Amino acid sequence: MQFEVWAPDAAAVELRLSGAGVPMERDPARAGWWTAQAEAADGDRYGYSLDGGPVLPDPRSRRQPGGPDGESAVVDQDAYAWAHPWPGRGLPGAVLYELHVGTYTGAGTFDAAADRLGHLAELGVTHVSLMPVCPFPGTHGWGYEGVSLWAVHEPYGGPEGFKRFVDTAHGLGLGVLLDVVHNHLGPSGNHLPAFGPYFTDTHHTPWGSAVNLDAPGSDEVRAYLLGSALAWMRDFRLDGLRLDAVHALADTRALTYLEELAAATDALAAELGRPLALVAESDLCDPRTTTPRAQGGLGLHAQWNDDFHHALHTALTGESQGYYADFAAAPLAALSKTVTRAFFHDGTYSSFRGRVHGRPVDVSRSAAHRFVGYAQTHDQIGNRALGDRLAASLSPGLQACAAALVLTGPFTPMLFMGEEWGARTPWQFFTDHTDPELAEAVRNGRRREFGAHGWAEEEIPDPQDAATRDRSCLDWTEPDREPHARLLDWYRELIALRRTLPDLHDPDLASVKVAHDEDARWLAYRRGDVRVAVNLSDAEAVVPLGAPRHRGDGGKVLASWGEVSAPDADGLLRLPAESCAVLFDG
Repeated sequence: MQFEVWAPDAAAVELRLSGAGVPMERDPARAGWWTAQAEAADGDRYGYSLDGGPVLPDPRSRRQPGGPDGESAVVDQDAYAWAHPWPGRGLPGAVLYELHVGTYTGAGTFDAAADRLGHLAELGVTHVSLMPVCPFPGTHGWGYEGVSLWAVHEPYGGPEGFKRFVDTAHGLGLGVLLDVVHNHLGPSGNHLPAFGPYFTDTHHTPWGSAVNLDAPGSDEVRAYLLGSALAWMRDFRLDGLRLDAVHALADTRALTYLEELAAATDALAAELGRPLALVAESDLCDPRTTTPRAQGGLGLHAQWNDDFHHALHTALTGESQGYYADFAAAPLAALSKTVTRAFFHDGTYSSFRGRVHGRPVDVSRSAAHRFVGYAQTHDQIGNRALGDRLAASLSPGLQACAAALVLTGPFTPMLFMGEEWGARTPWQFFTDHTDPELAEAVRNGRRREFGAHGWAEEEIPDPQDAATRDRSCLDWTEPDREPHARLLDWYRELIALRRTLPDLHDPDLASVKVAHDEDARWLAYRRGDVRVAVNLSDAEAVVPLGAPRHRGDGGKVLASWGEVSAPDADGLLRLPAESCAVLFDG
């Protein structure tokens, strides 16, 4: 087989395969590339020595059995026999479920997670959105410090375990998305700088030097990232990728990396004959992220909508610290705006940022499914001091209201694992750094960060303590107990309604009509013949829904949390405290 590596500054490169040295030659057709032919089989260990230096793992390694610092292993991509043909599943009409392999079960492996996928199929979820699975130091971590962007974390089950997981999901009708991190790598186990200019000091990010997307040598760096992205979708049959923090990609080239990736993804989808999606995490509130390339946008297929989350979280909890301050003055007004206009910050002043932020969405041209709406995510839980979920402070009724707003709203809904039954287990920040200095720096940094906000040092969970990860694992006995079982039934009911009522996956954001009362703390909106009303207060609310379009009886209550009767002849709906209802007029 052929081995190849990009090392433009090296004077000599040697392939070390199963302990033997094989000199490599420059590729005359590709500047900076070195190649060698050698007999190798699946599982054989190898690496590269540059100018007589230590053996380093392959930047394009498909497997790292010994972790990020160990030798790479040859992987035969054709060896796995896929059991389930898969036509693909697109984002329109989807219900996403964010899942972390290492804490979805106590075992923390692909196989253990796959054994629980039947729960998601029965719930009505359409896509599992996995947090990163690239190799990272130690056994347990969030995955955002990965370094080998073509490989799979070995403690989870390696590449074959990942294929079994995806195959199982597809057999249950579930699509699979994967979170990939292209805005930074490492720092621990990051050997890329030894090979070439993968990073540049032209730009700086919160993680240090930026990934080189526009400085000298960036053509090959972009090809490295793009090739990795396409390999996940092609070799592992993934249905798409979630792109971490695309606002942190420093890229001044006329054709941006994100546009290039979107075009390549669409081309691969055409080649494979199944839909593929790129879902961006972006802090920019810029609709051009998902605007089609033909209309001058980047052409990504969807983006997370943190503004919707922040407005919803503030309305539910009353919190006003940090970025919630922008939404705290009138949270229901902010929520109403996001439900109809996607972004709250669309050229408005952000007190958190100290400047104007965002750009308006043209709702007549932007399909609602291009925005992902959620009440909880790994970030919004795990980046809290104690990793506490909404269930730690909200009543089941308010959790039910949050579910109604997410699952009947205009955006592609996403749940965070365990949310569907109101899991009481926290989801905390945990690491397993093998470098003692880095481990101590992370531990102290976490304590300083939250100490500045009034938390006592002993209250902050130690990221390196194994107990922190263990506390974050889901408790699978909860769904069978109250109040969890009732909440789980509510999520099932709402997802079923979303699947069966066309109005609830109508992509026309401009058609959503909303009303609210800030003081009485209720909000209601209409989507076609479906009306949704939520009461977030601790007292009964009278919600003026108005006359239904077609029915003379005020409309039928399809689903409710609390004892809710149909509206009266005047269209007034009485909602008990902390309750909600979905009504149908047709």
